[in-house]
Amino acid sequence: MRAVEAIEPGGPEVLEIRELPDPVAGPGEVLMRVAATAVNRADVLQRMGFYPPPRGASAIIGLECSGTVAALGEGVTGWQVGDEVCALLAGGGYASYVVVPAGQLMPIPSGVGLVEAAALPEVACTVWSNVFMLAGLEAGERFLVHGGAGGIGTFAIQIASALGAEVYATAGSPEKLALCAQLGADVTINYRDEDFVAVLKERRGADVILDNMGAKYLSRNVDALATEGRLVIIGMQGGVKGELDIARLLGKRGSVHATSLRSRPTEDKALICADVVENVWPLVADGQVVPIIHAVLPLEQAAEAHRLIDSGEHTGKILLTL
Repeated sequence: MRAVEAIEPGGPEVLEIRELPDPVAGPGEVLMRVAATAVNRADVLQRMGFYPPPRGASAIIGLECSGTVAALGEGVTGWQVGDEVCALLAGGGYASYVVVPAGQLMPIPSGVGLVEAAALPEVACTVWSNVFMLAGLEAGERFLVHGGAGGIGTFAIQIASALGAEVYATAGSPEKLALCAQLGADVTINYRDEDFVAVLKERRGADVILDNMGAKYLSRNVDALATEGRLVIIGMQGGVKGELDIARLLGKRGSVHATSLRSRPTEDKALICADVVENVWPLVADGQVVPIIHAVLPLEQAAEAHRLIDSGEHTGKILLTL
């Protein structure tokens, strides 16, 4: 099979196409022929040597894909060779074939194309598991998402809006703010010259905050929380060590959760995928939530896709096709 490998830690130029042996599905696994995969911020960190795959996972980059079932491992039921599917991965997406635990395989939502579906698994599972399963966002609550024009942000805005939350989104340019508003954000905040804390305090604070910045925003996020607010940290773009004022958090009866989807046990991921199929796919099927795709490039241009991610100029997802 063709696969993209990082020959050493570094910039996009370290990504090369290699010929590797085809993987084989073991018990409880499915072999997929990959049609498309998506580029995530975690892929960039892995390329740089900062985010190694979990033990036992493929060392090939790629956390999601779409394609067709090529073979079934022992004990797998409910799928047939030739089924069009998408999948949440712990690694291996930048390749012609990938092995997936059967519980992390999902049908493609009605109305979504095979290639387009590669933009869904990681963002859908990340947003649903953190914002709804963990933080319990409810209709009428105030929800703040940082980086609203990115892959996670564009999906989070749509699903929170569709389920009745009041949505606030930060972004760094007029064009990205306009996209956030188009997708359903009630209030957009330019983080370059506006203070999201002041905006939220005027409205009694955010009930749920989804944060990809980590240390840089920790103190301000706590300030922006409402009473009994929930802060969920899923990234470290702004650093790994921050100061947490426990007194302020206690005063709000607030909570801070730091979570990672990739390292969870396969059983946990299977439950999340099942919940996504039940609760999120109907919203995608009826057009309330759509994948936002910035560019579709061939696998051979994986380095260029990473340069786009590094630049921060993209909106939504970048896909690689095979």
